[in-house]
Amino acid sequence: MNAVLFDFSGTLFRVESADSWLRGALEAAGVRLPEAELTATARALEAAGALPGGGPPARVPEELADAWSLRDSSAALHRAAYVGLSRQVPLPDPALHEALYDRHMTPAAWTPYPDAAEVLRALRDRGVSVGVVSNIGWDPRPVFRAHGLDRYVDTYVLSYEHGIQKPDARLFATACKALGADPRRTLMVGDDRGADGGATALGCAVHFVDHLPVSDRPDGLRPVLDLVS
Repeated sequence: MNAVLFDFSGTLFRVESADSWLRGALEAAGVRLPEAELTATARALEAAGALPGGGPPARVPEELADAWSLRDSSAALHRAAYVGLSRQVPLPDPALHEALYDRHMTPAAWTPYPDAAEVLRALRDRGVSVGVVSNIGWDPRPVFRAHGLDRYVDTYVLSYEHGIQKPDARLFATACKALGADPRRTLMVGDDRGADGGATALGCAVHFVDHLPVSDRPDGLRPVLDLVS
């Protein structure tokens, strides 16, 4: 393998918990909730699927179905889908729904998996090109910079910047072209078999990791180093 493509959320980074997400937005807004109410609200937001990078919604309201299906194809649709899901849950101030969305785009909301830096550094040392191919509605480059991982990434191919979503093979092809990589010598690493598996249409190999909390997946990326050797 002469190139490795990585998904972002659930692969290299994990978003904070719904509890931490809500707590951070409330603190920034100067809003206080009793602890029991905060916990219950966080669980309701989690069930609604309102946290990008978290679990899927238990149910997508009919009025959000179109935005949800295309959410990663534009920044506007991404915001509309997730803020719309958040609004299914009452909050003390309606402005908090937008504040929650803004919170999830901050570096503080994301933690790299424990072995992410080690694996990316080792790939760089071996001369293996690295790309990030993500279904996303915003720019995660500041997250990589804040956590010191941007130095290991050669290109970012983000769905909202191209108006198409994985598993569309054109996203993977764009990344391979940017890296000057032969898809048949490229590995795609992701946590979503449906979306990330689209790379196989180009002839890429694919390796899947589990979308788990950071503490539960200390070394899920290390097998990548064996696969490229």
